[in-house]
Amino acid sequence: MTTAERPSLLLVEDDAALGPLISELLEPDFSVHLAVNGRDGLHLGLTRSWDAMVIDRGLPIMDGIALIKALRAKGIATPILILTALGATDEKIRGLDAGANDYMSKPFDAMELAARLRALTRTYAQPPTTLGIGDWELDAAARSMRSVYGSVVTLTAKEAGLLEILAGEPERVFTREDLISTLFHPTDQPGVIDTYVHHLRRKISKTVIRTVHGLGYQIGDPHD
Repeated sequence: MTTAERPSLLLVEDDAALGPLISELLEPDFSVHLAVNGRDGLHLGLTRSWDAMVIDRGLPIMDGIALIKALRAKGIATPILILTALGATDEKIRGLDAGANDYMSKPFDAMELAARLRALTRTYAQPPTTLGIGDWELDAAARSMRSVYGSVVTLTAKEAGLLEILAGEPERVFTREDLISTLFHPTDQPGVIDTYVHHLRRKISKTVIRTVHGLGYQIGDPHD
């Protein structure tokens, strides 16, 4: 893995032997930059972007708790792990309340430290928030349809919900009863679906919803 592919890590550790050792241990997973006091750590934390930080508690010039508070006060949201010899529960609480995301006591296991940092920097794929409908994208949460040409159509909650159901299963033909039970009140009449389909066709395109005669409705293509 190249340096460019590794997450960037700011390590703030004043121990002349331990700092380089931690850097060496974490290098397989992270691109590490070492600062040896709180003042330099604050400067680097504010002026450069980092994927994570490891901060010692007992730093010269500015201690670790003050450093973390200063970073958080400036809106720095980078995940921070405190690494310290102070392992008492009340000390851990102080560190976490100051804004740290995790806390490890010295002596520590290098593999566990690396694993915790990987967990802090791990990202997960988010489900898509839009659904494609022909040359349009439906954002049901925002209640809007946006075309690739920049046009935006504002929808009501029910209109957005109806399109979301149909577009979510584009091969399926939904009966009016399916749509009533999913989106509307059970006492509503099937004709309410026809009304909403009519409104959507007027707003977007006659072909945005396809009528399957004798069965119900299916998502269409507004540019057919």
